[in-house]
Amino acid sequence: MLSLKSFRPARLSVSPTVHQWLLLSSGFSCLLLLVRILVTGSTAYIFLPWNLLLAFVPYWITWLMTRDVSIIENKTKLILSLLIWLLFFPNSFYIITDLFHLTHVTSAPRWFDLLLIFSFAWNGMVCGLISMRRVEVVITALKGNSYALLFIFGVMWLSAFGIYIGRFLRFNSWDVLTDPFSLAAEITDMIIHPIENMYAWSMTMCYAVFMTLLYCTVKKLTESFGSGK
Repeated sequence: MLSLKSFRPARLSVSPTVHQWLLLSSGFSCLLLLVRILVTGSTAYIFLPWNLLLAFVPYWITWLMTRDVSIIENKTKLILSLLIWLLFFPNSFYIITDLFHLTHVTSAPRWFDLLLIFSFAWNGMVCGLISMRRVEVVITALKGNSYALLFIFGVMWLSAFGIYIGRFLRFNSWDVLTDPFSLAAEITDMIIHPIENMYAWSMTMCYAVFMTLLYCTVKKLTESFGSGK
């Protein structure tokens, strides 16, 4: 069993109204997509709800941790939960890269498509930010504050790497189980030949820094509002 004397489950909790607003915001995104399909007859962005559903996976994993503290108290359950969470966490920010499609799809006004994709990306990022905060609280309770920032950047770096693999190498979270050898071969090649893969590493680092700054900024804003400063 893990020592969690300083742990308070309530710190992981999110107000029910947050769930409601997040679902409402996600519903609005899906409504925008439905309107686009009905007006244009095009299903060009039909993949967005699926990407958003994957972004919700890490959110709900950490939500379960708030409902069942035994997951946190049991080392095996905790490690397994965190591994699954880490596997799906990149999906929370992956939708940002769907903005690439703005240069290829022209069946609707550009401003509408920008709002459509950004709304999906925003909901995905909110899922990721909340789930990251929950995990940070757990890690802080286990290891202390000194590990927090290092842990956050490490997760964001791995997530940024996962985004590159998903967007450009076309792998997804499931391929860890369904196609592990091809995935391992691609990653090994990138590690062995870093110069030839400078594009990949540059994108990974830039996204990692951006996501870390985004998380820390939102966290500090939340703390500031909560303290009334």
